[in-house]
Amino acid sequence: MGLIRAVGREAAAKKYDILSAMMAHALAGDPGDQRLVLRLMALITTRYNWQGDELAIGQREIARLWCVDERTVKRDMARLRALGWITVKRQGARGRVSVLGLDLERILLDTRPAWANIGPDYLARMGGDRPEAAAPPDTTVVPFRRPEIAPADGVWGRARAHLAAEDRALFDAWFAGLADGGTENGCLVLIAPSRFHAAYLRTHLLERLRTAVRRADGGIAQVRIEAG
Repeated sequence: MGLIRAVGREAAAKKYDILSAMMAHALAGDPGDQRLVLRLMALITTRYNWQGDELAIGQREIARLWCVDERTVKRDMARLRALGWITVKRQGARGRVSVLGLDLERILLDTRPAWANIGPDYLARMGGDRPEAAAPPDTTVVPFRRPEIAPADGVWGRARAHLAAEDRALFDAWFAGLADGGTENGCLVLIAPSRFHAAYLRTHLLERLRTAVRRADGGIAQVRIEAG
């Protein structure tokens, strides 16, 4: 999926589309998810710089906006970081607040299952499933069914299932060939089949791997990819 950037001539419409995706996702979830997404949307609509992808606001200000205490702010911001929805661009120091960013691609990936609740026009606009004219079946071709990837034991087993469910084509191309190299001091080691494979994952897909692994086990903070 291509990343939607809310800049340019259609910036306003893109912002509404992203916020609509978050809204639909929240409404389809439990009260805890709804509250968390609503709080993030409050930060986005009041303090987020779309053009620069920057959110700079202190915990005390967030607590006032959310009508909660600062401990709740720390907990929910940690949850949003663990989801991969927000990232730390510059760590705060000497009285300066941290500058955060939004991972719009991750947000859209996570909210995609709820897009259909908005309507077919939204699906078409966002690049989701488009209704197409039915083609006559080709009776000479036997359809190939890829086996389901069920959650397995261990951190990597659970992360594999999540990655396969999220984007099966990407999983088959880049994640299926990874082997579990064990964990070391809160870091999961994955073994790639070649140096090129490992380099590509480090450059293009490392954050997606980290997010899947964190969701499988919140105690794993890092992922290291080595060539076999």
